[in-house]
Amino acid sequence: MAPHSISLAATFPQIPKINQLLIIRPLSPAFCSASPSRTVTSGDSLRAKADLLRLISSQERGLRTQTNPSKREEIIRAIDDLAVLGDGTVTTDSSLSGTWRMLWTTEKEQLFIIKNARLFGTEAGDVLQVIDVEKGLLNNVITFPPSGVFFVRSEIEVEPPQRVNFRFTSAVLRGSKWEIPLPPFGQGWFESIYMDEEIRVAKDIRGDYLVVDRAPYSWKE
Repeated sequence: MAPHSISLAATFPQIPKINQLLIIRPLSPAFCSASPSRTVTSGDSLRAKADLLRLISSQERGLRTQTNPSKREEIIRAIDDLAVLGDGTVTTDSSLSGTWRMLWTTEKEQLFIIKNARLFGTEAGDVLQVIDVEKGLLNNVITFPPSGVFFVRSEIEVEPPQRVNFRFTSAVLRGSKWEIPLPPFGQGWFESIYMDEEIRVAKDIRGDYLVVDRAPYSWKE
């Protein structure tokens, strides 16, 4: 995710429970501009999350959104709804740790690789953020099934309630029987503006957005 994560995929991962969602009516502008004193209910959260997942379900992790400005605006409005619900919540504690899988992003670098991975004779698999808050570590991972992977190691420092500062420390391109180290590059921050037990929505230093879910597995180096 540029700069804080790298992303890829030729086959769009299934969004969890998306087929079980009912058709969701658009949230009202009044909801998006709700005051901090507004009482937030679990129904608000479920409705806003379902609306976002519905909108991104057909977007091939953001590839289609690149050529559809109106869809991008609609998705970002849905993200803003979730940000209202997440305002003031702590998203930098131990619940941030885990393997997160990319569902949608606006980051051009990631989407370029997703779109063009086949030119290199391969296909991209899951794109991940692997976070360990306790150890202060973040891996940004692009998988190339069955055995290829590109990952960037980072050190992180949390800044509650929602910001994570990061600094890249090394990068590795690895195949089944070979490994190429690459120099580290970049630093910055991202904010998890909404997080629950299933998904997380982040906005980074460049104003890009990222929607991820909790992967059904743990990625290890």
